[in-house]
Amino acid sequence: MDESTSGRLDQVADVILRKADNHALAGRLGFRLSRVTAATGLGYQRYGPSLSIVAAGRKRTIIGDDDRAWGRERFIITPVDLPVVAAVVEAEEERGFLAARWQLSPILVAEVAAAMPGNGQPPVGMDRLGTWTQPLADAFARLISLLDEPEHMAFLGPLVAREVIVRLLQTDQAPRVLAAVADSDAVVPRAVALLTDRLDEPWTVDALAAEVRTSQPTLFRRFKDATSMTPMQYLKRLRLGEARHRMVVFGDSAAQAASAVGYRSASHFSRDYRHLYGETPAADAVRTRLQLRTWQEGRLPAAGLDGLTLGGA
Repeated sequence: MDESTSGRLDQVADVILRKADNHALAGRLGFRLSRVTAATGLGYQRYGPSLSIVAAGRKRTIIGDDDRAWGRERFIITPVDLPVVAAVVEAEEERGFLAARWQLSPILVAEVAAAMPGNGQPPVGMDRLGTWTQPLADAFARLISLLDEPEHMAFLGPLVAREVIVRLLQTDQAPRVLAAVADSDAVVPRAVALLTDRLDEPWTVDALAAEVRTSQPTLFRRFKDATSMTPMQYLKRLRLGEARHRMVVFGDSAAQAASAVGYRSASHFSRDYRHLYGETPAADAVRTRLQLRTWQEGRLPAAGLDGLTLGGA
């Protein structure tokens, strides 16, 4: 990473460090900021269309079969609602782990893309992780720095946000950014909405393709390009994450959670769950609830809550 890009990311880290607890302010610019003070276990979260970055430390992200640890040199574009499993694997001694997720506005992406030529389909073998460019880091740093000038957000925010999208569309992640554009005929967003809204149904790829009125090969290819998962891998990840949420937050038993999200076999659910999270459903739920209770009693720093339950921003 060149010195200029590194300097801009240091500026981003400084803003996150100071503003991570001000959720309302960050939300005005479409940001979710996270500071975690130590490594965490794997957690689950649903990401909407967004740009996710790490400014300090490293995280592990599992999206489909893509399981990697990464840090400030990379970023991830999430083009559609995506179930993500992640953990903080390294926190710096002084700053901890710092991350930001910026919501991609489909309307804004569409406006910018309409004025820019030459954005096509994903190249063969396109990496799930993007690499920072100096112009992108510069624009992103100026956008997040508006958190220090809230009086200028309303006017400057949309202008700088457009520049960030322009710079994203100049990277090899442009096809994933474009996949976030709202389109009533878009195959993947419609498929994602169906799987999310009707989670407990016995879906097959053929049935899903029929619902979105496309062929099975087309659905498979477009879904894989956008999410790095097949439709059935996506459904499994979604079901396991929602089941975990039900056990931890609502106190469901493993059997209740499995049934609620569409598993017909308790043993199948337990096997899939342990493969992803490394523990049985019951053991993982007990451990996570204990961590949350410890936080609520003030024995863990509040900044680490997202890391305990969700693996960071």
